[in-house]
Amino acid sequence: MACCESTEKGSLESDYCGAECSPCAIAMMEKERDSYGVIGSPTQSYDVEAQGYDVEFDPPLESKYECPICLMALRSAVQTPCGHRFCRCCIQKSIRDTGQKCPVDNEVLLEDQLFPDNFAKREILSLTVRCPNTGCHDKMELRNLDNHMMECKFATVPCPHCGEAVKKTQQDEHSKEQCPRRIITCPDCLQPYLFEESKVHETVCPFANVVCQFCSHELFRDQLDSHLNTDCLKAPVDCTFSFFGCTEKMQRNDLAQHMQEFAGMHMRYMAEYLRQQSLSGCSTSALGASVGERPGARGGEPCQCAQELRNMTETVKFLEGRLVLQDQQLRELAIHNDKQATQLSETRRKLCSLEGTVRELEAQQYQGIYVWRVEGFSNHLRQQEAGQAIVLHSPGFYTGRPGYKLCLRLHLQTPSAARCANYISLFVHTMQGEFDGQLSWPFQGTIRLAILDQAEGQHHVEVMDTKPDLQAFQRPTTHKNPKGFGYITFLHLSMLQQKQFVRDDTMLVRCEAMPRFDPYLRREGIQPRGPEPSL
Repeated sequence: MACCESTEKGSLESDYCGAECSPCAIAMMEKERDSYGVIGSPTQSYDVEAQGYDVEFDPPLESKYECPICLMALRSAVQTPCGHRFCRCCIQKSIRDTGQKCPVDNEVLLEDQLFPDNFAKREILSLTVRCPNTGCHDKMELRNLDNHMMECKFATVPCPHCGEAVKKTQQDEHSKEQCPRRIITCPDCLQPYLFEESKVHETVCPFANVVCQFCSHELFRDQLDSHLNTDCLKAPVDCTFSFFGCTEKMQRNDLAQHMQEFAGMHMRYMAEYLRQQSLSGCSTSALGASVGERPGARGGEPCQCAQELRNMTETVKFLEGRLVLQDQQLRELAIHNDKQATQLSETRRKLCSLEGTVRELEAQQYQGIYVWRVEGFSNHLRQQEAGQAIVLHSPGFYTGRPGYKLCLRLHLQTPSAARCANYISLFVHTMQGEFDGQLSWPFQGTIRLAILDQAEGQHHVEVMDTKPDLQAFQRPTTHKNPKGFGYITFLHLSMLQQKQFVRDDTMLVRCEAMPRFDPYLRREGIQPRGPEPSL
């Protein structure tokens, strides 16, 4: 019997005529079955439980190649006598679960009536699909998708340690740098542990650096106990005479002072202890042990408790007499020290007053022109780049003698500041001065601010006139007027690189204040300073 002719491409009929196919047709069917695999298993048989191909087709899949049950591309396509196509596993499961009928038209359908639709299989395997891996834009025929997936650099595999899906090309990097269950070695004790247990290991590592909670000294963890028990000067300790009844606790470095100041009290504690021992008739072996008597020092001599107690009592009385004299001397020294401390405090107060007077005299010599040296500017820039707000205030200076007292305030705005990010802001503040009662208020005049170019003299200058109605120019009621006047965006930090505004890590800020005095002050003989040359 000759092979049956196939129908046109896209029809719902099979390539072969089912039971009437010749041995030639059967051979071709077996060849087709062996040659066209399925995704994930090139030699998958029809018994494998798998639905249709869940891949993205380009162009989109035609509806005639969709399985009516799983709504995906036909996998191992079979056809029914009523002319409908299904995935083999889908229709077999439908017959077993819902009865022997076609899911489309409810015609009677037995499982042995199904026959392979190799024509549809060839058509589907020839369709173009996209690689399902994220980031891969390759396209290929469906039959070649398995080979592509084995070589695709965007394919993911589960990490053998943590189970996370990672790309094949990044598997080594993940295993060495990102996997939370990768094994790392402690740089201090050289012991291996899992990365996710790092915090736990840090709390137990014997060679990790720790800080003493009392003295802030840094040392190894296994040295901490010994440090606290013997070396730490700020660790709390009991008094040496705690055995005799002293309940005081202090820092180790205060122990010697405590022993000196309370020696009399300690002697009384010891005397009371000895009296109690005498009344109870107990031996002094406990006392000997408490003060460090060597075991066996008395050898085999007979016990002489009573004589020893008498000797100890006389010794205590002698020591108490000496302590009374020492207490008197200590009180006299304490009074002398108090006097010296008072004199020292008064001397320091006078020195601070003199330093303030000198600074005030220096400020009066500037005559309204003041150059502020902002040193260590690179350190301020590093803090600004780290997001820290930098606010600097200059010393005070006068516009003349008599004159107004002013100071400068400089901001380095942070990169996140709204509308003024990475700008230098510069303001002028009025301050309480020696001549405030002789001046007219509010302060009126012209103020010229500049950041100096220390190489070519091309300074950045801004000139502003005062506004008498602002609080910034009223007579200050505190040491420094909290309100300032100036420029929020005086100079962008990037401009510092274009000219030599910073030299030897120092920036120079110049302020020239030119007040305008009212006629009343002129009649009193107070003449304002004339305008000086500009920068």
